[in-house]
This record gives sequence, structure tokens and C-alpha cells, in this order.
Amino acid sequence: MIFRVFLLLLLLLLLLPWAIGKIRMPMCLMKKLFPTHSDYYRQGDHIIGGILSQVISMLDLESFQQPPHPWYIKYFMLVPKNYQHVLALVFAVNKINQDPELLPNITLGFRIYESFFSPRKTYESSFTLLSTRYLMIPNYNCDTQDKLSAVIGGLGSETSIQMASILGIYKIPQISYGSFHAMLSNKFQFPSFYRMVPNEIPQSLGLVRLMQHFKWNWIGLIASDDDSGEKFVQTLKPMLTKNSICIAFTERAPHVPSSSMDHAFREQHFKLYSSITQTKAEVIVVYGDTDSLLGLKLFLHASYQTALIPIGKVWITTAQWDFTSYIALNRWTLKPFHGALSFAVHTEDVPGFRDFLRTLNPYQPQGDIFIQRFWHTVFNCSVLYSSLTIKGGRNCSGKEELESLPGSDFEMKMSRQSYSIYNGVYAVAHALHALYASKSKKEATGKGHRLELQNIQPWELHPFLKNVRFNNSAGDEVYFDENGESSAGYDILNWIVFPNDSFIKVKVGHVDPRAPVGQEFTINEAAIVWNSRFNQTVPWSRCTDSCHPGYVRTVREGEPLCCYNCVPCPEGTISNQTDADHCDRCPEDQYPNKDQDKCIPKFMDFLSYEEPLGFVLASFALLFSLLTGLVLGMFIKHRDTPIVRANNRELSYVLLFSLLLCFLCSLVFIGQPGRVTCLLRQTAFGVIFSVSVSSVLAKTITVVLAFKATKPGASMRKWLGRRLSGSIIISCSLIQVGICAVWLGTAPPFPDLDMKSEAGHILVQCNEGSNTAFYCVLGYMGFLAIVSFTVAFLARKLPDTFNETKFITFSMLVFCSVWVSFIPTYLSTKGKYMVAVEIFSILASSAGLLGCIFIPKCYIIVLRPDLNTREQLARKSKSGTLEL
Repeated sequence: MIFRVFLLLLLLLLLLPWAIGKIRMPMCLMKKLFPTHSDYYRQGDHIIGGILSQVISMLDLESFQQPPHPWYIKYFMLVPKNYQHVLALVFAVNKINQDPELLPNITLGFRIYESFFSPRKTYESSFTLLSTRYLMIPNYNCDTQDKLSAVIGGLGSETSIQMASILGIYKIPQISYGSFHAMLSNKFQFPSFYRMVPNEIPQSLGLVRLMQHFKWNWIGLIASDDDSGEKFVQTLKPMLTKNSICIAFTERAPHVPSSSMDHAFREQHFKLYSSITQTKAEVIVVYGDTDSLLGLKLFLHASYQTALIPIGKVWITTAQWDFTSYIALNRWTLKPFHGALSFAVHTEDVPGFRDFLRTLNPYQPQGDIFIQRFWHTVFNCSVLYSSLTIKGGRNCSGKEELESLPGSDFEMKMSRQSYSIYNGVYAVAHALHALYASKSKKEATGKGHRLELQNIQPWELHPFLKNVRFNNSAGDEVYFDENGESSAGYDILNWIVFPNDSFIKVKVGHVDPRAPVGQEFTINEAAIVWNSRFNQTVPWSRCTDSCHPGYVRTVREGEPLCCYNCVPCPEGTISNQTDADHCDRCPEDQYPNKDQDKCIPKFMDFLSYEEPLGFVLASFALLFSLLTGLVLGMFIKHRDTPIVRANNRELSYVLLFSLLLCFLCSLVFIGQPGRVTCLLRQTAFGVIFSVSVSSVLAKTITVVLAFKATKPGASMRKWLGRRLSGSIIISCSLIQVGICAVWLGTAPPFPDLDMKSEAGHILVQCNEGSNTAFYCVLGYMGFLAIVSFTVAFLARKLPDTFNETKFITFSMLVFCSVWVSFIPTYLSTKGKYMVAVEIFSILASSAGLLGCIFIPKCYIIVLRPDLNTREQLARKSKSGTLEL
């Protein structure tokens, strides 16, 4: 018994290959009897599969086990504009087949299915592509020609992941045209996945740069209520915070209500309404794909119709969301989006596409299962010989013009998704071209097998897809990076919505990660049309008004960094930019202006002849010099008169000449200090004044000795004469010369700029070099003056006619008073006023000597010549007594 069973199993095993060959033909016939769901098919040597989304109406989906809620069907049926995705794939295949150089002697075909954003339909379409057409039996394909090479799809990240879970098993290249999820960049998890859209990171950077450009730092953020939305928020928030941009609110997009009494939707609606209406943010960023943001679109439409939300917001949408979807079918308004800015995958006009669209009509016998539904929907007409009819309506002529349709229904310009599909098909074609070229080279060298279509496997395309690089017909360079992502950047579009809800999109900027540093982000601000609420001025979206230059920001406790107070910069500092974080000090040669928003050059401040003070002092110096010269001339003219001779005319000449130099040396202090003037100022003043005071001292001693010498037997006679007075002047002056020489040799004065003493002024002055030497000069002059004062004071009771000591006493009293008051005044002033004090002291002390000593004598010489006689002098001298 066991042996018979063994023989039977052996017989069945031997007959199995023959049985499989026999039943192959009947199974291929079964696909005519038991078809799967329909597709748009064109035969070819290599088939490019397409799993597209939302091309035909959900009302036709009788195969749903759980049909959508009737309310859902009411609002979300067909997206007519997505039919362009099908046409872009067909157009690309046609152009490739017409190109004699790209794939010569090879024909591309396609099989296009609809995913309906349904996991079940997505998996079914994926398995159908792996099976014989019309017969979905995984791992079985009896077609000898239609070799599946790659698949284009899907539109959303969720659909792409579902497709990749099937196609990745067979290593079939999958090229998505609208999936942005970061998880799909994982080549370990999705090794066969490529996408014709760039990474989201440049888009996030572009959003930040856009906020910075318009100085928006207080924005709202609405993200889809899924993993992608959460990932986007987690990625964007640190980037915004790093650039001092704060988020006023973060909300999740409301889900699609399951019924008109959906309480969860009502709660989300109220929360979102409160966030939008109660915030000061004028800019709202929206992230999510078309399907996940349907609830938000419904919310905005309903809010606009009931005037609950102000329409004057700046909506900034990401590339994932096409908010014009479903607009035409549901009569939703686009007016809230007037002036909106949106990021979109970079596109260009593809030559020939418009002409291709103009050739379409619903009666063309090309197997297009979508066109009749599309034509019936957008033109509202009955398609002949089909079930797509309208009671009492007109019939479709086939001559309707697609260009007459509003943009929400259909666009003649290739959309961003269609452009990605077009580039994806061409990328597959170029990879096939490179693959055939490689195999032909190996066959020619005898290292490869005979080149046959049946020998080409889909997985062989991967190394060529990774390295594909070409320029498309629009001039854009197309290639994949190391993560299998497109290198294209993002366009920034401005949406202009007209009262009839028609719209145009204007490209106003670009984000290109491949551009040179500093040129990655561009924006044409002048081309942007803002919402009418802003009167064509840039919207202001900030928590607080900007701090103007001259002010600095101080953060409010417990509030975000973007909410701050503005306080004036501290004295002596400036801020020359808006919203400064700190104030800066000006360079030493500049000072803050009144508004503290810029530094201006300081004025060079010194005592000049042009200003009133300098002019007055110079005038007095010249006047006193002139008077001194007149007195000197008068003394020289009357040198032989008794009063001149009796007062030691040689000493008078020296004293008058030194006083003349004292008055003139004050002019050295006026004007901008230089190296020579700084060296001369104090030294000349010290030496000349020492000569003057020494002359007064010599005159005083001479008078005293003269009266001493009149006594009988006095030994003082030998000290009288020019030798004594000359010795006193020379010796006293040489000491001062020595002090000045040491001063100039060790620490000479030099020009100096004092930039800190007075705000707004640079004090140009002479630095004394050594304050000790300066006060030694003054101290020595004071010593001489005190000695002269003391001697003159003791000799004040000499006979009146000869008694010059009274006048010397008074002159020295004036001299000492001036210079004693000079020191505290000099130390308490700065700049030109300090110089003016010293000039005044020089003039006052010199004028005191001139007036007290010589004016009485001039009075006698000029007005009382009768007293200027020898007899008068002799009479007066006899009447006096000497008291010392």
C-alpha cells in the first residue's frame, strides 16, 4: 500500500511541469472572464506603472467594503485638476517614444491605476502591476512583452509607504511625485524608493528666511494632525527660536467631520477659531498634504461665509498642500487666500504640453478611462455612448476648450506634481538608456549574455537611476542625491484671487540649496500682491512694535523672547539697528547723536582766534602789548628826566620789555596746539615771567640799598650799580631756565587729544608731560614774587618821591592774588577754558605789574611835568624818613 502511494506521488511530480505548461493558456484566457479594476494601458517593451490619486470620483467605488459617510461624499468626490497627472505621464511617454536617440527601437508603455487615497486600493493596484493585466495573481505574469520597469507614485507619503512595502520586496524602482515624509529618506528601510521632490529641510530654511526678510517674529502655526505634522513642528520650532522668531499658537488641523453633528470637529473648530481671532499674529504657516487638510479647508470656507474670521491674514502654505483641490466641485471660496504665499516644488514650462492638451477630446479611442469622467465633470455635459449623462443637459461635442476652465478645475500649465511625474518618467528612460548601453558594451566585449528584452530585470535599473543626470526639455537639470531625492529647490508663489474666485499664481521667490552661499533664498518683494486689508504695505506680524534705533530690547518676564519692552540706550551708547539686543559705544573720536542711533565725529575743541573768547583775549593781549610799548617808548624818550633816572632806568627797560614779552607770549596759547607751541607755551611763559619778577626784585633791592647807602659810612655803596641788578636778574632767571631745561629734557610737553572729558568734543590740548615740572615753574615764580613782596612791604615807608616800594608791594599783591586764585580755577576747568584761565592770569598779573609800577610815573611824565624836576625830588627826599 505504501509503495503504491509512493509511485503515485512520483508520477504526479513528473507530470507537474507538463501540467503547468498546459494550463498556462487557459489562465491567460481567464483574465478576459474575471477582470480586475480597470486601468489606462498602453502596450510597450517596457511598462512604467502609475498609481495616481484622486483622478476619478469616489462615487464610482462600489467595491468599498465600508463606503465613506454620505456627508463625506457630498464634499469630496473628484479632483478634476489631478487628471493632469495622468496626462503628464502620457505626454512624457509619447515624447520619449518619439525621440530616436533616447531609446531607439524600444517602446515605452504604461499602466495607470487610481489609489483613491485608500490603503486597500493602493495595495490592490500594486499587486495588479505585478500580475498579468486583468488577472491579479501575485507572482504570476504570462505577458512576454509588457515588462514592468518602474512605478510612478504615490502623491501622499502614506500612499508611497504602502506602495513601497509591496514594490520593495521585488526591488522595483518606485518614484514618488509628492511624498515629503523624512522617513522615506531611509535607504535601508526603503532601498527602492526615489522621489522627484526635494527634502523638506530647504523648505523649512526658506520659511525662516522669509520671516526674517519681512521681519515677522510672531506667527501662528497649523499642522496636520499626523506624524508628518508633528515631525514638521519639531523640526521648524528650533530653527525659528534660533532666529528669534516666536510661535503665537500651534494648532492641529481639524479632521474631516463624519457628520454635521460631529462634536470633536466642533471643539477643534472653536479652538482654532479662538487662536486665529485672538492673536496679534498676521502670518499663519500651514503644513500638511491635501488630504490631511480637508477639514481646515472646510473650516476656512465656513468661517469666511459666516464672517467669523477676518480674511486679512497672510497664509503661508508648504509645498504639500494644494488648497485649490475640491474648490470647484464644492463651490468653496478662495478669497481667504488672496495675497497668500506658498512654497511649491520648482517647475518650468515644458514645451509642447499645452499643444498636447489642446488635442484632447472625450471621444478619442485611446483607452483613456479617465477622460470621459473628467470631461463630464468639468464641462457639465453628457458624454455620448456612456452612462455619464445629464438629464435635460447638452451633449459633449468634444470641441470644448480646456483653456476656458478656471484654474481650480484645470490648469494648462504643468503643475508641480505633473512636472515631477514628467521628470520621473524621463529619469526611468535615461536609466534604461544607460542600462542598454552598458549591456551592449559587455556583449560587444563578449563578457555579457545576449541582449534581449526578457533579460532586463527591474532591479538592474537601480545603479543607473542613482547616477542619472540630464537636462529636461525645460532646461532644468534633473538628478537624485545620495538619499534618492530630487535636487530641485522650491518656488515661492503669490496667490492673487479675483472676486469671481479665479486666481493666478505669480512666482516671487526661490529657494535653491544648490546656489552659492548667500544666494540660496531670493524674494522679489515688489512683485507681491498683499491682501487688500494691508493696502499693499508689508504686513506687520510682531508681538510688540519694533524697537527703533536708539533703543534696546528688554525681555518681559514670563513671556516669549519676541515680546519685549524698548528702553533707551544708556548714555554714551547707541544702537543703529531695529530691535537691537545691546547698545554699543562709539569710537573714541565719535559720540552719540541726540537720538542715540548713530555716531557722529566729535568737534575738535581748542581756543581759537575765531571764537569770541579767543578773540577778546587776543585783543587784550595786543592792547596791553601796545600800552607796554608806549610806556617803554615814553621812558626811552624821557630817559634823562629825574623820575626815570631815579627809578633805575635800565631795570625799568628790562622790566617793560619782559612785560611786553609776557603779553605777547599769551598769544602762543591761542590756536590749535602743535608740537612747537606746546614746547614754547609754559617754558617761555615761565622764563619771561621769571625775568619780570626778577627785575621787580632787583628794583626793590636796589631802592632799599640806595637808602642804606645814604647813611654816613655805609658800606652798601659798593653794592650799588648795574652789576647788582644785573646779577639778580641773571641768577634768578637762570634758575628758572635750568628748571625748564630739565623739564624739556625729561618729559617735554606734547599735543594731546582728550576724548573723554567732554561728550561730543575732542579737547585738543598740550599735555604738560610732567605736572611736577609745571608746578615747579609756577612755584619758583611764586617764590620770587613772595620775596619781592616781602622786601617791598618792609620798605614801604621810604620817602614818597623815591619810594617805589609801595607800588611794588601793591603790584606783587595783585600778582600773588592772581596766581593763587589761578591754581584751583585751573584745576577745575578743562580744554579751552583751562587755557583761557591761564591767559587771563598772565594778562592780569602782567597788567598789575604794568599798572601799579609804571602808571604813576607816566602820570607825572605826561600830566605833571612840574613834579619831574631835580629840585622837587630833592625837596621831597629831605622831608622823608627811612624806616626799615
